[in-house]
Amino acid sequence: MWWFQQGLSFLPSALVIWTAASFVFAYITAVVLRHVDPLVPYISDTGTMAPERCVFGIMLDVSAFLGMATVYVRYKQVKVLTAVHETRIHRLNRCGLLLGLISSFGMCVVANFQKTTLFSMHLVGAVLTFGVGALYILIQTLVSLFMQPHVHSRTIYLVRLAIGVWTLSSIISMFVSSVIMYTSLPGVDVPNKLHWTPGETGYAAHIVSTVSEWSLAFSFISFFLTYIRDFQKITLRAEADLQSSHLYDWPHGAFAASHGLKPEPSESSPLLAGGT
Repeated sequence: MWWFQQGLSFLPSALVIWTAASFVFAYITAVVLRHVDPLVPYISDTGTMAPERCVFGIMLDVSAFLGMATVYVRYKQVKVLTAVHETRIHRLNRCGLLLGLISSFGMCVVANFQKTTLFSMHLVGAVLTFGVGALYILIQTLVSLFMQPHVHSRTIYLVRLAIGVWTLSSIISMFVSSVIMYTSLPGVDVPNKLHWTPGETGYAAHIVSTVSEWSLAFSFISFFLTYIRDFQKITLRAEADLQSSHLYDWPHGAFAASHGLKPEPSESSPLLAGGT
């Protein structure tokens, strides 16, 4: 059995690979078509012009779905692994679920509201994705702190803590450099400026800001990489509880009898297949 076939490890694996591919594909397409400069454009800029914005939007929507699924499985795993009396972890776990779902939804907003079309909504989506997502990383790092060493090793906690510091550093760097860039370019429509010339006013701050954004995005991807080993040890199942042996709105026993059908009260089937 391959490593990605164990448990639900394919979920974070697919999330990481698919999201990274959406960034890289949009970047290559935008650069080849000369819609952006090759030297570290904003991720959003690579998904602004057609045709790359169409594929970029679809791919990020899929990433958002994978993100929601991953966040939910993580929530269920922590819930089962935590004793009932450990209320602190349960509260953090519920909070993490909410923040993770909001952050994933923000990815849909970013993907479908381009910065050159509706900058305010694009900015809201970015805050939901990265801002709320950073809080999710913080919550999960705290959960890892409280669950070690009886559930997992201290190494996992330290790795997630390091990624959390990486995320926070990228956010601060991107925010500060963006403020400097915007204040140094009064009267310039920065959201619609897709091409920059080395040496022009605000160029240095622009480069720092774009590098910070890419760094922030890959810090998120790296964090979900830490879920792969954890997810190898969990599967989920869904149970269908039948209320009747037919789908009529009235008693219809004659139909079942004439077709030799026997009512079955329930059925269990894999919700997300995977090894144990």
